[in-house]
Amino acid sequence: MPQHRRKHKTSRAPAKLLTAVVANAAGEIFDLEGYAAVGMAGPVLTPLNTRLARPIPHGSEFMFLPDRFPVVFDIDAGELVALMENPYAPGEPIFAVAAFNSPGYLITQLCCFEETEGAGLLPLFSYGAVGWHGEGFRTAVIQVDRERRQDLRLMPRSRVQAGVRQLQRQMPQNRLRRHLEKCALQYGCPAAKNFFIGRCEAPLPASPACNARCLGCLSLQKDSPISCSQERIDFTPTPEEIAEVALAHIERVPDGVVSFGQGCEGDPLLAADTIEPAIRLIRRQTDCGTVNLNTNASLPETVARLFDAGLDSMRVSINSLRPDCYRAYFKPRGYTFADVMLSITNALARDGHVALNYLNLPGFTDTPEEFAALAGFLEERPIDLIQWRNLNYDPLRYYEAMRAAAKQGTPMGVANLLKQVKKRFPNLKHGYFNPALTK
Repeated sequence: MPQHRRKHKTSRAPAKLLTAVVANAAGEIFDLEGYAAVGMAGPVLTPLNTRLARPIPHGSEFMFLPDRFPVVFDIDAGELVALMENPYAPGEPIFAVAAFNSPGYLITQLCCFEETEGAGLLPLFSYGAVGWHGEGFRTAVIQVDRERRQDLRLMPRSRVQAGVRQLQRQMPQNRLRRHLEKCALQYGCPAAKNFFIGRCEAPLPASPACNARCLGCLSLQKDSPISCSQERIDFTPTPEEIAEVALAHIERVPDGVVSFGQGCEGDPLLAADTIEPAIRLIRRQTDCGTVNLNTNASLPETVARLFDAGLDSMRVSINSLRPDCYRAYFKPRGYTFADVMLSITNALARDGHVALNYLNLPGFTDTPEEFAALAGFLEERPIDLIQWRNLNYDPLRYYEAMRAAAKQGTPMGVANLLKQVKKRFPNLKHGYFNPALTK
């Protein structure tokens, strides 16, 4: 049986192993009897079992990875092997299979694979480990938020279409409403769908520009072999258009959230001259709802202005609290890591609710160096919430970029990281979504 064997760092194989799941060249997924699924967290490769993996959440999707063959655990041999072809059908190539898990679930183990020579960059998804046990698929995740804000079962297309028709009549000339209509009906954006059906959080994209060049930018991939996953807004709505959309949502959802800074735009701070008067218009009409800003927090004085105008909360995107690793991912232009920290300080000084949009990748986020940096940050800046998000980027390329930026120790495990953070900072909240604030 042609196969490629290497020595890997691994834990002791437990009793209830998950069967490995692979795909053929046609993308058909099947399990491999006699081989167990393996999870990856940097240098640590672990056979998956029922303790480490739970039934796959509803709405998760499977992906087979071209030019990547699976690393699995050969149960009889008691060792990890990288299979380039089906052991039960010699000559048939097989490929690794990953799970793109539903919102609210944090990946603890990545799909384990090796690349063929010349393999291209993976698309902008997260790549969770998956296997088969009993009568279903399992994946290595921890549920960090139980709210069903983006559960597609609660967003039937007929209801979304009815909401679109209603808001077309209500605000026929509003360009932002028109943009969100495309997001909801053409791209299937859950946030846009929620706006049209009147629930939870509504998006307020406003900025075509950005001052970062993130490796995993969802809306712009310039000079990159991969495409962006969302089309960026190509205009800046007027303050009146923004306020009209926000007030329509808050009127229907008094305890709802409206958020600047979406996957379909750059950074909203670069549209502050429009956003600031929009916030004032909203707050002149109502004190209900939560006005939130998702941002890279690059402009401290602008952040202060927006909170003074009536902004309630800010979520700051961070992949690392170490400046070198932050720069390696965000590639900031015209601002520094210190500016981000000052923006958070400015928000806290104005009693703003502050959350981290903490981009997690097992094998990096859970290293001792990353935990120490996170803990040091939390000691200095007592924020309210960490939103644990899965990093959507090719994991092997991300490891490479982070190793070039700074030292990486042996991972402690994502579950252990969460445990340690909760123990050391008992008042800190954990979740996935922007919360509605009680006023």
